[in-house]
Amino acid sequence: MARPRSAAYDDQLDLILAQAATLFAAQGYAATSMNQVAAACGVTKAALYHYVRDKHELLARVAEGHVRRLHALVEEVLGQGLPPEPRLRSLITRFVQAYAGAANEHRVLTEDVNLLAEDARERVLSIERQVVGAFADALSALRPELRAADLHKPLTMLLFGMINWMFTWFRPGEPLTPEQMAPMVADLFLGGLGAVRCPA
Repeated sequence: MARPRSAAYDDQLDLILAQAATLFAAQGYAATSMNQVAAACGVTKAALYHYVRDKHELLARVAEGHVRRLHALVEEVLGQGLPPEPRLRSLITRFVQAYAGAANEHRVLTEDVNLLAEDARERVLSIERQVVGAFADALSALRPELRAADLHKPLTMLLFGMINWMFTWFRPGEPLTPEQMAPMVADLFLGGLGAVRCPA
């Protein structure tokens, strides 16, 4: 029977993934070496390989860990059994707040997912599809006619375009905090959603 990992092991792995995400986001995956990751973590390169096989696994763990945390947020919101508008508002708000604290991981996900091995990429994209599907379901629960017109997914992608782009310019506290920005994004999208007309 395998021995359970210690809390120290998990903490060190979390540090490695966070430092790798920071380096990948700042200088690109291709330009980042395992030596640089090890130095950023304060460990030897040999010690780094105790936690991950190679740089490909580092990238996969960063990307998959990020989408799994987002999926957990979706499950948490859906578990509250909220009516359609509060459900969609809560999803938007929680994601804006989550992205603010995971800008590096999100940049890696959006820019480097195509560099993953096929099996890892499919795992990440499968979880992403579930997340997007939950938003699309919440949107179409609020306006069922949009699903009938097959507009619920394009509108969901427009929403994600708004949220995803934030990590390129948003700096918390200059002048808004994530907590202040999140309801503004929800207000903007939900206010505009009501004006969307289905094509004749």
